[in-house]
Parts: sequence; structure tokens; C-alpha cells
Amino acid sequence: MSTSFGKTPLRARLSPWLGALDGPLALIVLFLACAGLLVMYSSGYDHGSRFSDHARNMLIAAFVMLVAAQIPPQRLMTLAVPLYTAGVALLIAVALFGLTKKGARRWVNIGVVIQPSEILKIAMPLMLAWWFQKREGQLRPLDFVVAGLLLALPVGLIIRQPDLGTAMLVLVAGLSIIFFAGVSWKLIAPPAVLCLIGVVLLIGFEPVLCADGMRWPVLHDYQQQRICTLLDPTRDPLGKGFHIIQGMIGIGAGGFWGAGFMQGSQTHLEFIPERTTDFIFAAFSEEFGLAGNLLLMAGFIALILRGLAIALEAPTLFSRLLAGSVAMIFFTYAFVNMGMVSGILPVVGVPLPFISYGGTAMVTLGFALGILMSIANARRLVQS
Repeated sequence: MSTSFGKTPLRARLSPWLGALDGPLALIVLFLACAGLLVMYSSGYDHGSRFSDHARNMLIAAFVMLVAAQIPPQRLMTLAVPLYTAGVALLIAVALFGLTKKGARRWVNIGVVIQPSEILKIAMPLMLAWWFQKREGQLRPLDFVVAGLLLALPVGLIIRQPDLGTAMLVLVAGLSIIFFAGVSWKLIAPPAVLCLIGVVLLIGFEPVLCADGMRWPVLHDYQQQRICTLLDPTRDPLGKGFHIIQGMIGIGAGGFWGAGFMQGSQTHLEFIPERTTDFIFAAFSEEFGLAGNLLLMAGFIALILRGLAIALEAPTLFSRLLAGSVAMIFFTYAFVNMGMVSGILPVVGVPLPFISYGGTAMVTLGFALGILMSIANARRLVQS
């Protein structure tokens, strides 16, 4: 329908874009985004333009989500191989002549400076979902081995940078695809048992393994120190253990109801480090308490469950695997961030989705949400 001036009304032009959105998912994300803006205003009020930049990043991520939601899953599948190949090639370029900042080589200049590992957060699940879609109905053990190799290559390159947090996110995205594709429990149980035994031995022999001068194979020194600090943060309370200790103090200071908006002493006296990025959950906990934490966690649980529901109802194997993997990516982000701030996981530099400040991660999460929206929309079109 046109107006008297011969122009299409704005509502009619926006309708195809907004029609691709999944209502429940959009409401959940809106709640989390509002929580993020609220705590960012408080924790970042003296950080210059931190709050306005966070809001801008959210708007960019929302635009990316709207664009991605318009891309049919079939088109996403055609992007899998090129995106994965480009991502791995850029990771190799980082290893050969990448830029080093703060002791880590994670960036490469291709006219603009980019961090290729961020590409693999999306490219990895796309690639493995494409791989299993092509072999639907005739999966063999060898197919899972090849999938493991496709996963191991970028994860190994990212660990080498070193960037343990991003490597873990890419690893979880890939492993969730392999799990949802139907890998046998006989292959899952042995490494799981070995990891459990390793954790028990690490805790039991912590005084020996973390003694001064002790060096562990494979891990970098800073990674070893993070694990030892997790086991006993009081060994260096003003140094390596400072982040964990202050994060736990901030969480405990909030009590049940919290100190109140803009009233967190640990936050505003700058005891909580990285209070607008990795440790923003401690600032949120201090001001909104356990009650606020329960609401926030309920939001993330609702987001993950909605993603899994979209995966269960997806019309194709590719869509089911991809949606399930995206849901697990959100779970990993939230669980690892809250865990490291609470002192139950090592500090690995993983942001809290929609809450922590950060442009690249926000845009990546926006694209991931767009993928879920696209898959949900494809299901609606099939049903109609």
C-alpha cells in the first residue's frame, strides 16, 4: 500500500525485516540488553564514553542480527566452506606475521587490523554442520574423525597465539556439533574420565605442582599461573590472585538484595578490576545482589532453552546442528564468565554476553542471534 505521495510507508518497509524475528528470543535478548545497559551506566560512569559506546555496539549488533535473520539457512550453508577456509588462512597469517600486543599474537593487518579467531566462532559450527549435512543418513566413524581434525586445526592455531578463552569457545562450538550429530558415548566417556582424574590429581597435588620453579608441559607459564591461582588465590593476593579475590568480595558484598543501583562501594572505589569488561558480573552482583543474579541467570537460561527449542524444531540436519551449537556458545560464554568471576574457573578473558563491554564480541553474538532467528523463520515458512 502506498501513501498519497507515492511512497511506501515506513511500517511496510520494515515489516519484512521485523517479520523474520523470533518473538520470544527477541524479548529475552531485550531483557539482557537492558540489564547490560543498566550495569554499564553504573560501572562505567567515570570511563568517559564507555556507556554510549556500549549502547552503540548494541545497535550495531542489532543491525547485524536483523541482516543475518534475512539469510536463509540454505544460503548460510553455502558460506560454510569459504568462511572456514578464510578463517584458517588468516590464523596461519597471524602465526607467520601477525601483530603482537601484550605478549599475544592475535591480530593481522589486511588493510584493517582484525582478530581472525573471532571469525572461527561462527565459521566452525557452520563448517561442521555443513560436513554432517552432506553425510546425512550414511555417517561412519571416519566422518567423526575428519570432523575432529577440522576442529583441531583452528583450535590449535588459536591456542598457539595464545588465546585460551577464544580457543575454548571455538572448541565447545565444534564439540557440540559433533555431539548433536550422534557421536557414540563410547568415544566421549574415556576423555571425560581422564579429565576428571586429572582435576582430582591437580587438586590433591596442588602444593607440589604449583611450587615455585615447577613448569608444566604444553601450557604457557601464564596459563599455569591462572590454574594455580584458581586453586589458591591467596598465594599472591595483591598480584595474580587479586582479580579472583576482588570478584568474590564484590559478589559477597551484594548480599541478597544488593547495595542498590550506583551504590556499589567495591565497584565505584575501583577495587573490582576490569569492572566494565570481564568482571562486570561482580559489579552487577554487588549492586543487585543474589536476587538480581537469579533474574540474570534466568534470562540466560531462557535464551539457551529457546535456542535448543529452535534446534529441535529446525527443518534440516544442518539447521538443527547449527542452532544447537549456537545455543551452547551462549551457555559457554555465560557459564565461563560467571564461573571465573565467582572463583570456580580460571580467568580466561571471556565476556558476559550483552553485559560486558566489547565491540567485536557483541557483533559476533549479534550474528549468532541472527542465525537462530533465520532458522526459526525457516521453520515457520515450512509450516505455512
